[in-house]
Amino acid sequence: MERIASFTVDHTTLLPGLYLSRRDGDIITFDLRFKKPNTGDLLSNSEMHSAEHLIATLLRNSAEKDAVIYFGPMGCQTGFYFLFDNRLLSCEGAIDLLKEVFAAAADFEGEMPGKSPAECGNYINLDVEAGRRVCRFYADLIRDWTVEKLAYR
Repeated sequence: MERIASFTVDHTTLLPGLYLSRRDGDIITFDLRFKKPNTGDLLSNSEMHSAEHLIATLLRNSAEKDAVIYFGPMGCQTGFYFLFDNRLLSCEGAIDLLKEVFAAAADFEGEMPGKSPAECGNYINLDVEAGRRVCRFYADLIRDWTVEKLAYR
């Protein structure tokens, strides 16, 4: 069986950041790494779920919404994947979009998007403050990120 691309990245040296994980034709996958793997310091389910609701909502309401394919958490609880159509959005544009939506999520006011039993399968663990907190951390982390920093180190 072939090893999947993400398993070829050395997770013992991987640091929080923003990385180009893979390129599949016109589809780009970014690795949004919040936590250093294998340290025991993980995103809680509530943090991941809350950040996912905030960021996915902001991405799908952005001017670049037609380029957005997917945003969701990693099973290892150390970050998220963002997939986008590179025909509609450049890597530089995607970095700018992520900076914009994470900054907006860090300052989000109001009810959590999708926080009802009709809209979400686990709405009870959504927490606006938890989402804002992890989004603030990541917004600060990628504030000066550039295309040149996208390669795994």
